[in-house]
Amino acid sequence: MSYKIITAVLIAASLQACSQQQPNTNNKTVTTMDSTKHAGSGKESKYRKLTPEEERVIVDKGTEAPFTGQYEKTTAKGTYVCKRCGAPLYKSDNKFDAHCGWPAFDDEIPGAVKRIPDPDGMRTEIECANCGAHLGHVFTGEGFTSTNTRHCVNSISLVFIPADSTKK
Repeated sequence: MSYKIITAVLIAASLQACSQQQPNTNNKTVTTMDSTKHAGSGKESKYRKLTPEEERVIVDKGTEAPFTGQYEKTTAKGTYVCKRCGAPLYKSDNKFDAHCGWPAFDDEIPGAVKRIPDPDGMRTEIECANCGAHLGHVFTGEGFTSTNTRHCVNSISLVFIPADSTKK
């Protein structure tokens, strides 16, 4: 009986590869009311104020629970921007349903996303190239789309701007 429980736990853990989190040991930040000050840099940048849960994911490189994010099933036309700084990251035309529990994109807006190998050597983290906000992870070779790429992104790291919101 205990073998079945251990096997079930191991299978569940492997299915949630995106949800693994790495501690933030290299880029310490201190969040204040209206800005984030990067420790040791002496620079203060204006960013959106984050809730504690947003900060856990965006600053501390956490992961929201699968199938709970606001944008996992969104199909409307528009642009996804960084929750922290507002930089455009993804177009809705590149979003697809990977059935992984998080919004998935097969391409980013050129120059918008920075790829960083995880310390575990198994995955590649993706960050906003503008402010360094943690977005999630990118995977290649899965064959979901013609680009053979899946950006597995936390909804909490994004804000969706509908295409019709810019027309006035």
